[in-house]
Amino acid sequence: MKREIKKILIANRGEIACRIIWTCKEMGIKTVAVHSEADREALHVRFADEAVCIGPAPSVQSYLNIPAIISAAEITNADAIHPGYGFLAESETFAKVCEDCNIKFIGPRPNVIRMMGDKVEARKTMIDSGVPILPGSPDPIATPEEAFALVEKIGFPVIIKAAAGGGGRGMRIVRQKEDLASNLELAQTEALAAFKNGTVYIERYIERPRHIEIQVLADEHGNVVHLGERECSIQRRHQKLLEEAPSAVLTKEQREKMGAVAVDACKKIGYSSAGTFEFLLDEDGSFYFMEMNTRVQVEHPVTEMVTVIDIVRQQIRIAQGEELGFKQEDVGMFGHSIECRINAEDPEKFTPSPGKITALNLPGGPGVRLDTAVYPGYTVPPYYDSMIAKLIVHARTREIAIARMRRALEVMVVEGIKTTIPLHLKIMNDEKFQKGDFSTKFMEEFGK
Repeated sequence: MKREIKKILIANRGEIACRIIWTCKEMGIKTVAVHSEADREALHVRFADEAVCIGPAPSVQSYLNIPAIISAAEITNADAIHPGYGFLAESETFAKVCEDCNIKFIGPRPNVIRMMGDKVEARKTMIDSGVPILPGSPDPIATPEEAFALVEKIGFPVIIKAAAGGGGRGMRIVRQKEDLASNLELAQTEALAAFKNGTVYIERYIERPRHIEIQVLADEHGNVVHLGERECSIQRRHQKLLEEAPSAVLTKEQREKMGAVAVDACKKIGYSSAGTFEFLLDEDGSFYFMEMNTRVQVEHPVTEMVTVIDIVRQQIRIAQGEELGFKQEDVGMFGHSIECRINAEDPEKFTPSPGKITALNLPGGPGVRLDTAVYPGYTVPPYYDSMIAKLIVHARTREIAIARMRRALEVMVVEGIKTTIPLHLKIMNDEKFQKGDFSTKFMEEFGK
C-alpha cells in the first residue's frame, strides 16, 4: 500500500541523524530531531525543521525512552520514525509501538526484527532458508553438561555468544575442555548485564576468518536486490574500526553466491527495508552466516560510494510502499571505497576522550566524504558512543583509495580531545593491509 511520508522524526543523534536529515531535505520531507538535555547544541538539532527535548543525558531517560519519543512524534504530527542505528533501531517493542500508534517505522516489521534479533532463532531461520551455518547448538546452552555434550560433537575451538548480543559482549572463545564451564558462566553473566538476557549459544570457532557482509534492499512487493559486499575484518575486540567495498579477496563468483543466498533468505522470511547479512569467510573460501542486522549499518557509505545508491533514500521509499524500481542486473560496483571510524578515544589505550573541540580542520578534495556532527567549539559528551565522524574515500582502485585516505587523514585536525586518526594512519601504512592480506586477527598482530 502506497503512503506519502511528509515528516520524519529521527530517533537518534549525531552523524546518523544528520545523514538522514540530508536525504530528507533532498526528498522534500520535513524532519523532527529529538535530543537529550546534553545534546541541545548538537548539529542534528540545528538542521532539523523541528526539535523536541526528550529527557536528561542518560540514554535510558532519553534516546531509549519510547513513551517520550512517541509523544514527540505525536505532538509534531510526524508520519514516520527513522531509528538510524543503535539505540532502538532493532527493538521489536519500539517497532510494534510505532505500528500501534499509526506511525510508520522505517524498517522491517516487528516480527522480522524479533526473528533476526535473537541469534539462536536467526540461526534456525537461516538453516530453514538454506543458508550455510557453522556447526553449533540448535538451541540455547544453559548448563555445562549441555556445553560438554555439544563440544564432543563439534570439537574445539568454540565460541560462546550471547543470543541477544553484539559488539563482542557476552562472547568467549574456548580452546580446551577445562575452560568451558567457567567461560560459559562468564558469558551468561556478561550477556545478562549487557542485554538483560543471559541466553547464550555455542558454535565452532574459525581461527582466521574474514568478516564479509552483504547489503540488501527489499521492498514490500517481494522485490529484493543485494548491493555487493563490504569487508569489515579490521576490528578490535569485535568492534569494527574501518570498512571497505568491495573486499580485496572476494571473487565475482563468491560475490554472486553470497548475494544470491542473502536475497533468497530475504524472500523466504518476508523481509522489507535495508538490511545486512554478516558472514565469516574461511581461508578455504567457505562462508557461514553469522547474523543479520535489520537496520542501516554504520558502514553503509562505502556501499553508497561504489554503487551510487542512496540507501537511506531507498529505506524511505520502501516505507512509502514504493517498489525498488531497479533489478539486480542494474546494480554495479564501481571503483573502491574505504571508511575510517574516527572515535574520540585515546588511540593507544582505546579509552574515551570526551571534551571540547578547540580546533577543527576537515578534509576535502576529489573522492572524499565526511559524515560528522561535530564543529569547532563542540563538546563531545561522555554519555554516548565515542564515534565523532566517518571519513570515507572513493577512488578508481584500492591502491589509490588507500593513498587518498592517507592524504585525508593527514590533513584532518581535531584538537582538544584525542582521536583514533593516528591509528588509522598506521593502518593505511601497514604493508599487510595494503596487500589485502589480513583477517579478523589483524589488530591482534598489528605492529608485531
